[in-house]
Amino acid sequence: MDTFNLRLVPYNRLAAVQYAHKWAYGRNPAFYDYEQIGGDCTNFASQCVYAGSGIMNFEKDFGWYYIDPNNKAPAWTGVEYFSRFMTREDASVGPVAVDATISQLEPGDVVQLSFDGENWNHSPVVVRLLRQPALRPADVLIAAHSYDSDNRPLSTYDYQGIRFLHFTGVRKPVR
Repeated sequence: MDTFNLRLVPYNRLAAVQYAHKWAYGRNPAFYDYEQIGGDCTNFASQCVYAGSGIMNFEKDFGWYYIDPNNKAPAWTGVEYFSRFMTREDASVGPVAVDATISQLEPGDVVQLSFDGENWNHSPVVVRLLRQPALRPADVLIAAHSYDSDNRPLSTYDYQGIRFLHFTGVRKPVR
């Protein structure tokens, strides 16, 4: 797609958070549940971000999309691939995020955790901040699959590494 035919529109944070609350303890039947084959956290985060963006990127291998359990981009379910896609520098269709600090977080953003300090393992979605700006993990409430939770304080996780993805908008084709 010609990058000159894209425009940046707002990310619908409220829609992402409402989706997270609705499905935190359940599974949307429109999407496969990967819980038994590696975890469902990034699949859930992708669903939430899709609810807030309304568009997928169908670029084979390097996009961010879900058609069915066997036809999806690595970025839809893979923690590291999700981060790379969302923070990409090329102007392509889909949600756009930047690496951020905890104080830049807003509801609808995504946190990624490393439990071993080497690999990124978990992608919970921010659903509420107890303080704005957030200054510490206890200020951030998340929803997640793979240890299903909603309004869980980020501080209750035992992790070795943490990063924050703040969504700045969604690139959509100009119509």
